[in-house]
Amino acid sequence: MKIIIDEKIIEKCKDVAIGSIEAEVVVKEDNEELWESIDKKAKVIEEKIDVKEISKIKNIADSRVAYKVFGKDPSRYRLSSEALYRRIARGLGLYRVNNVVDINNLISLQSAYSVGTYDLDKIRGEIHLTIADEGDTYAGIGKGELNIANLPVFYDEEGKFGSTTSDSIRAMITTDAKHILMNIVSFNGDAELEKYMDEACALLEKYAEGKILSKEINKC
Repeated sequence: MKIIIDEKIIEKCKDVAIGSIEAEVVVKEDNEELWESIDKKAKVIEEKIDVKEISKIKNIADSRVAYKVFGKDPSRYRLSSEALYRRIARGLGLYRVNNVVDINNLISLQSAYSVGTYDLDKIRGEIHLTIADEGDTYAGIGKGELNIANLPVFYDEEGKFGSTTSDSIRAMITTDAKHILMNIVSFNGDAELEKYMDEACALLEKYAEGKILSKEINKC
């Protein structure tokens, strides 16, 4: 699955890399064994990481620097992985969605990278990563109309559908999804991506009856 990184991104951050996994899956509402793994990771974060220290975690810190370069305040529009860490560190726990979204969140916690997973049957044509223009918005999952201006965003021929802060409802993963794309987004190069892609593939195979169709790192 080729992701095209647009010049608008490259001219401001040359260390963008995207680990992309295309897979066929069976989406189910819950998996207790998977949730035990998530809960174990969450307890470590809650017990050992102070909220004030989260922004200093390397992959989060580097992403925050990129946000500032793009023109977005990372303290107002947080990287999705930072938002997950902060929720856990504050003792609020994680919400259960479905097995594929839960895998997405576990990989985000393990890597501290933003991870987005999309229903490929809802996407049309080539997929690009760019920086959203002033005035751009979309209907965010659980957030209503979201101001995505200056955020790194994915788009296809029908428009923008996902960002490293919050995804749109258009390509969200529901129990109807069968063909997915998972993107692990790095703003500090690709050195760690292969490891986390392998972990994601193993989780999809184990907990979502995943058949991995392709695995590729796209970078500047």
